[in-house]
Amino acid sequence: MSNNLEKAKEVALWHKNIFGEDYYLEIQNNGLPEQVIANQNLIALSKELDIPLVATNDAHYLKQEDSYNHEILLCIQTGKKMTDEDRMRFETNEFYVKSPDEMADYFSNVPEAIENTVKIADKCNFEFEFGVTKLPNYDVPEEFKTHEEYFRKLCQDGIKERYGENPSKEVLDRLEYETKIIEKMGYVDYYLIVWDYIHYAKSVGIPVGPGRGSGAGSIAAYAIGITDIDPLKYNLLFERFLNPERISMPDFDVDFSDERRQEVIDYVSKKYGRDHVSQIVTFGTMSARSVIRDVGRVLDVPYGEVDKLAKMIPMEIHITIDKALEENRELREIYETDEITKKIIDIAKGLEGMPRNASTHACGVVITKNPVDTYVPLYVNDGNVVAQYTMTLLEELGLLKMDFLGLRTLSVIANCLDLIKQNRGIEVKFDEKMDDPKVYRLWQEGKTSGIFQFESAGITNFMKELKPDCFEDIVAGVSLYRPGPMDQIPRYIRGKQNPGHNEYTHPALEPILNVTYGCMVYQEQVMQIVRDLAGYSLGRADLVRRAMGKKKLDVMAKEREVFINGQVDENGNVIVPGCVRNGIDSESANKIFDEMAEFAKYAFNKSHAAAYAVISYRTAYLKAYYQEELMAATLNSFLGNLDKVPLYIEECKNMGIEILNPSINESETKFTVSKNKIRFGLRKYKKCWSFCN
Repeated sequence: MSNNLEKAKEVALWHKNIFGEDYYLEIQNNGLPEQVIANQNLIALSKELDIPLVATNDAHYLKQEDSYNHEILLCIQTGKKMTDEDRMRFETNEFYVKSPDEMADYFSNVPEAIENTVKIADKCNFEFEFGVTKLPNYDVPEEFKTHEEYFRKLCQDGIKERYGENPSKEVLDRLEYETKIIEKMGYVDYYLIVWDYIHYAKSVGIPVGPGRGSGAGSIAAYAIGITDIDPLKYNLLFERFLNPERISMPDFDVDFSDERRQEVIDYVSKKYGRDHVSQIVTFGTMSARSVIRDVGRVLDVPYGEVDKLAKMIPMEIHITIDKALEENRELREIYETDEITKKIIDIAKGLEGMPRNASTHACGVVITKNPVDTYVPLYVNDGNVVAQYTMTLLEELGLLKMDFLGLRTLSVIANCLDLIKQNRGIEVKFDEKMDDPKVYRLWQEGKTSGIFQFESAGITNFMKELKPDCFEDIVAGVSLYRPGPMDQIPRYIRGKQNPGHNEYTHPALEPILNVTYGCMVYQEQVMQIVRDLAGYSLGRADLVRRAMGKKKLDVMAKEREVFINGQVDENGNVIVPGCVRNGIDSESANKIFDEMAEFAKYAFNKSHAAAYAVISYRTAYLKAYYQEELMAATLNSFLGNLDKVPLYIEECKNMGIEILNPSINESETKFTVSKNKIRFGLRKYKKCWSFCN
C-alpha cells in the first residue's frame, strides 16, 4: 500500500525460505478500495517470485443482512452509540460468509487462488476423535504389575480402615461390584488420578470437602478417601455416578479450601507437566434482558423506556426473548404496535445468546496425556494458560476435565479448628454418627447464623418448624429448600410431626419413601422405585430418571409401558418384569409413574445433598460447642467485606459474644479469640472497624 515493492519482495522471500511450499500470498475481496490495489500487487508478486496465491474471505457474520446487527454488536463491545461519529465501524457490508460461486466469480482471473484452498485443506491432517477417553498416564509403584492391582490394594486397605478388619458381606459385595464395573469401563486410572491429588492435599493439610455431586455414591471412592460419607448408611447409589448401561466419563467434583485450592492445581501441574495441564475458558453470553438493555443504549433510546421493556422479560432460568413474547401478552402487544420496540427486540433476538466475553472458568482444569496444545488451542488470560474449548466440548473430545472448587466454608472450619487448638488446647475430631442433640437444637431454635447452607431467613424458618433431630432431616433440608421441591415441605413437616401417618400411593413405596415421610425428595428414590417395583436394573433405572428429568416424552412413553407391564424379548423371555407381574395394580403403577415424572423435573441428587449436609453439621457442631471460634473464623473469611462483617459483628453481639477493640499489644492480623471474647485483628481493621462502629 506504500508502493514499497522492493521491501515487499524481501519480506515475501524471507517467509518463502522458512516455510517453503506451505507459504502463500493471501488475497481477499470485501469491497474495500485498498484491497483492489493490494490484490493487483500481490498477483504480480506471486508470478515474479513463484509464490502461490490463496483466496480467503474475512468473515465477521454469516449473512450479508447481518451487517447492521454486527455494527450494533461492535457498539456494545466498544461502549459506543450508533450516532457516535468516532465509533469503530466496518466500511462495507461485505464481511459475511460468501458462497463458492461468489468467490469464484470475483477471483475468476486467478482460478488457482480458489483451487489452492483445497490444496491447503488436503495438507491439513488433524482429526478430532470424539468419544474416546484420553486419560493422562498415572505411574503406579513398581511392586504392582497393573493399575488394577494397585487400585484393588488401595480399596481393600481403605475398606478395613473404614469398616474394621472384618467388613460385612454387604460391604465386600458392593466393593467387588463397583470395582468390576470401574475396571470394565476403563476408569481405574481416573480413580487413581483423583485419589492422588486428594491424598496430596490431605497430606499437606489442605482442607478437602467430604464429597460433592454423585461421586459420594461410590463405596470405592469412600474406601480410598476421595469421599468421606458412607454410601451404604445413607442409601446412596453407585449407578447415579457411574452407569454401566450408559458410557460416559465419571465426574468427581472436589471442594478444597478456597485459600489453598491453587496449591492443588500447582501439584497436578508439576506431576503431569505444566504443558499437560490447563485451565478452561468460559463464555459470558448475552441474556434476554441484558441484550435488550444493550441494544436500547446503542440506539440511544431513553433509559426508562428500555428498562421498562427489559423488565417485561420474566425472571426465569434459560428464558429467551421468543419465549417471553409467548408468555407476556403486554410485551407482545407493544412489540406488534410500537416501531422502536420492534426494532430493539428484532435486533436483540439476532444477538441473544452470543458470547459477551471470554474468561477463565472458576474451577475447571483439563489434564492431558500428551501436551494440551496437541488436542486444543490455548490462550493466556491473566497469566494463566487457558484451553479455548469449553468444558462440554473437552469432555466430548474424551479429555479429562476436573473441577477443583474453592469452598470458603472449608477455610472457615480449618481456621476455627486452629483457633480452638490455640485458645483451648483441644484438637477437635468430628463424630461420624452426627447425632448430637445439642447440635440439632440450633436448627430447632433458628440459631443458624454461620451454619453452612442454612443462614437464609426462609430455610431458618423451615428448620424451626420442622424441628430436625437426625442427620436425614438435614439432608432433606438441603434438598427441599429450592424452587419446585418447596411444594413438598408442608407434607414433609406433617410426616415428621405425625410418625406412622404418612401417605403412600401403594404400600410398596413405604420402604423407599419412609425416610422422607412419604415424600419423593431424591433422584435416587426415583431409581429405587423403578428398580424395586418394576424390576429394572439400577443402570436402566438411571436412564429412566434422566429421561424424566429432561422431559424426553418419547422415551417416557416407552418406559411407562415397560414400568407397568414389563418387557419380553422375541423368545418370550422376561427382560423387565414390570409392576403388574410384581403384584402392583396398573392403576397404582400409572399414578406412581406420573408422580415420578412430575417430581423428576426438580429432583435432587441425594449423594450431593448428604455430602454437603456433612459440612452443615460440622459448622453447626462448632457453633454449638465453640461458638466464639466459629464466629471469629467466619469474620476472618470476610475480612474487608463491608456487607458481611457488620452483619456477623451484630450476630456476635446477639449471641452475647463481646467484640474487643483492636490492640497494638493484643491483636494479630486476623480476628482471634481470648477468654470467650473475639478480638479485632489489625489487617484491614481501619476500614471494618470504622464501618462497624
